[in-house]
Amino acid sequence: MLHKRIGKTAVAAALALSFIGAAPHIGQVHAEPAISVKLDDVTLKFDAAPRVDKGVTYVPFRTVGEALGIQITWNSKTQTVKAIGKVKGQTTEVLLQVGSTTAAVNGKKVKLAAPPVEREGRVLIPLSSFSSQFGVDVGWNQATRTVSLVSPQREMHLRAFYALQSFQERDLVGSMNSVAFGWSRIDRDGQFTLQGDEYRLPGAAGDVTPQSIVADAADREIKPYLMVYALDGNGELTKVLSDSSLREKSIEGITTAVADHGFGGVVLDFEGLGFKLDAVKQQKLLNDYVKQLKAALPNDIALSLAVPPLNSAYKGYDYKTLASIADDLIVMAYQYNPVGTKSQVPEPNSLVDQAIQLALQAGVPKQKLLLGISLSSETGTSVDDKLGLAKRYDLKGAAFWRLGLFRLYNNGMEAAVNASVVKE
Repeated sequence: MLHKRIGKTAVAAALALSFIGAAPHIGQVHAEPAISVKLDDVTLKFDAAPRVDKGVTYVPFRTVGEALGIQITWNSKTQTVKAIGKVKGQTTEVLLQVGSTTAAVNGKKVKLAAPPVEREGRVLIPLSSFSSQFGVDVGWNQATRTVSLVSPQREMHLRAFYALQSFQERDLVGSMNSVAFGWSRIDRDGQFTLQGDEYRLPGAAGDVTPQSIVADAADREIKPYLMVYALDGNGELTKVLSDSSLREKSIEGITTAVADHGFGGVVLDFEGLGFKLDAVKQQKLLNDYVKQLKAALPNDIALSLAVPPLNSAYKGYDYKTLASIADDLIVMAYQYNPVGTKSQVPEPNSLVDQAIQLALQAGVPKQKLLLGISLSSETGTSVDDKLGLAKRYDLKGAAFWRLGLFRLYNNGMEAAVNASVVKE
């Protein structure tokens, strides 16, 4: 399988040859199929169709540019587009004028392969400009007439979940902005606990203790969160949320654990709400609990929620209200594949894309939304598709379940993540 990232010079030559070779023969009556454009393996939708003209492919600048996080302004008087983006962490300003084969890149004149054009009220630019000016890798599939774009590396907030099986990968903590330690839960009796078969404080390994791992993260300005897991499989979570005494005891347990172990935040992973019981009532129960917990936590302790996607069967989550209370939400956009599916079968990009759009439409600000990615479902050639979606919608960042899976399959996962994103 050809690697997604390919040399720019070779690609430019291949594109030119492909388009020239694709010109219709004299007497040919059938029309060529429409050109499709994929960014990080997910199709882009255009309000003006991409086109090929004299061997050069043109695409609507605003659609592609905004999906790449490029700020675009249009001056109708001078017929000039100003585009500001980042290439390898450095701000780049590009000025393009309709009809001109010369661009200004950070004030310096640069020759273009072809001039930008205006069609149907949209500015189209040569596809090669994204490669040469904005660091985008470009590929072309002649058989399907598909342009493939791979977005450049971008900074974003990166969070990883540190479970009991993550100890061998603790050196990766340094590549994250925050880490959620999955060491606690509200059990089936409605009690908050740091002890149990599934979630517990890990034992010491020589001088390395749970407290030293948390303290080391905090010392490196990597915010350590305590993850609190609860499940409503048999109504046990609903029982806790409905009972004032159980609510208060669990919140007291959480706040005590945060203080005793030096955590800088809490991630609530409350799963299963709104599947069997009334969704609106369960939304209110969760909203009230989150408000109560937020009020009980010190002001400098962050609060995050991991929530199922809105295109799942679990409807007991009021995204807008939860986002207004919490510091951020993690949309767990996975487990779309049928139960029993083997590991490393990538989640459908279309459903992950839909999950993000639904969360944003529900009223979650993009600067508060992290895309949850299950590494057990992804491969080294699919994980950057999901990260590409987080970049496309300019989300706060991504959250990986879990740290211990980065190297388990030896499939290039770590390298693929590092090529796509870096912590802010």
